[in-house]
Amino acid sequence: MVDSEHGRRQRRRHPVISPVLRPMLWSALLSAVAATVLAAPAYAEPGVPVTVPDTGSRPTVTGPFQLPGAAPADPNPGVVAPSVSPGASALEVQINAAEARVGELGTQLLELEQQRTEAEAQQLSAERDLEFARAAVQQAQQRADQAAAQAIKADAALPPLDFAADLRDLELLRRANRGERAEHATAPAAGELARTRADEQVATEAYTAAESRLRGAQEQYTATQKALRDEEAKLLKLREQNATQLVELARQQERAEQQLGADYANQSADGLVAHPTALAALAYARRQLGDPYVWGATGPNSFDCSGLIWSAYRSAGYYQLPRVSRDQYYATRSRTVPRNALLPGDLVFFASGSSWRTIHHMGMYIGDGKMIHAPTTGDVVKISTVRWSRLFAATRVVGAVPAESASPTPSATPTPTPTVKPTPKPSPTPKPTTTPRPTPTPTPSTSPTPAPTSPSPTPTPTGSTTPTPTPSVTSATPSPTTTPGDSDDLDDDASPTTTTSSLAPEESVSATPSTVGGH
Repeated sequence: MVDSEHGRRQRRRHPVISPVLRPMLWSALLSAVAATVLAAPAYAEPGVPVTVPDTGSRPTVTGPFQLPGAAPADPNPGVVAPSVSPGASALEVQINAAEARVGELGTQLLELEQQRTEAEAQQLSAERDLEFARAAVQQAQQRADQAAAQAIKADAALPPLDFAADLRDLELLRRANRGERAEHATAPAAGELARTRADEQVATEAYTAAESRLRGAQEQYTATQKALRDEEAKLLKLREQNATQLVELARQQERAEQQLGADYANQSADGLVAHPTALAALAYARRQLGDPYVWGATGPNSFDCSGLIWSAYRSAGYYQLPRVSRDQYYATRSRTVPRNALLPGDLVFFASGSSWRTIHHMGMYIGDGKMIHAPTTGDVVKISTVRWSRLFAATRVVGAVPAESASPTPSATPTPTPTVKPTPKPSPTPKPTTTPRPTPTPTPSTSPTPAPTSPSPTPTPTGSTTPTPTPSVTSATPSPTTTPGDSDDLDDDASPTTTTSSLAPEESVSATPSTVGGH
């Protein structure tokens, strides 16, 4: 007993871990656990997937190539955001804003007019379809009624009463009393009636939708038309109140636009000239100078800005150009022209923003920094300096042609000239035959005088007769001498005088394109 107690005391006195080391061990253990927990990437972020890395997109050219030391090029030479001159007055800004609003409302009203016209056409078409569907239902109903009546008559066809002694005849009598019809006789008519009624339902829904679209288009058109009239009245009132200032403002603006466009006018077009179709359209537009501006007008005595261009190109045989200015730009946007490469007949567009949907005015370039256009209400078709500060873009309707192609036109005129000149040659030949006839008459009168004095001169009359053909030859030679001189040296000056009247129209026709091309 004593030994056991002594042994327990000895075990208590000598523990396995010293009490001094226990706190240090616990702290070390806790530190190791914390380090292990913090070091593990336990759901901190997903691992990198084992996939092929994205190589990206191929680099594309976003602007023109620029050499070192060269002047920076325009990244988009055709479309330029309109700018405001730094010295613009408050009145100028106000006038420009009012004109832009009027132009935008006018363009919007043209688009709404087209939408209203389309809605009217759709409504008329839907109304016709509905009338046809209703007529088809009536016809199908009549055929169904006829088929039902025929079925009733067929079912009511009973045998004679003296033979109606069996059960079959009694069944026929029962069917006749009930008014039953034969299904094989009425099924086609009933099916046709069902189809026509379904078509009528579809036509009714289409007509209702078309009528709703037309009503909405008419409401939008009326509201926009009222807004346009209000803005036009405000613009006219603003101009009347500031008429004196606007005169000086127009002069200043003209000088500023001319200075701004000095870098663009009379520039080279890379050896290209305007297409004959563009020149013909320009000639038509010039003939309309002085015609009043009327919204929505396309001629012949009044125009709006896009109506003038539309009519001009249609008169030249080009029918692909839309009616509205925005649509005209969108249709020709693939043929945008830089400012320094404009040709007569190109279209110039003006916008209030950087989007083509804000285009509110347009004109036709005529050269030397000028354009022909129908400006606004109260104005007329006239020639003005291009407003470069508000120019949005310029496009070409018909592609230009090389300048060399214009030279064959004058060279083609001499080609028919030699072919026609041989024809008048017989006409001068009778003239010398008539002229020498009076000349021999004086020669014999002079030659007989020496004949009576001496008989020896008898051979002299024979010699005098021999010269008589020679003057006829010499008299004929002067008339042809003009012909080689005409063909060699006097091709430009003498040919109109020596040629006959049948050739004059050819000269006048050949001169017409040359004068147009000079514009």
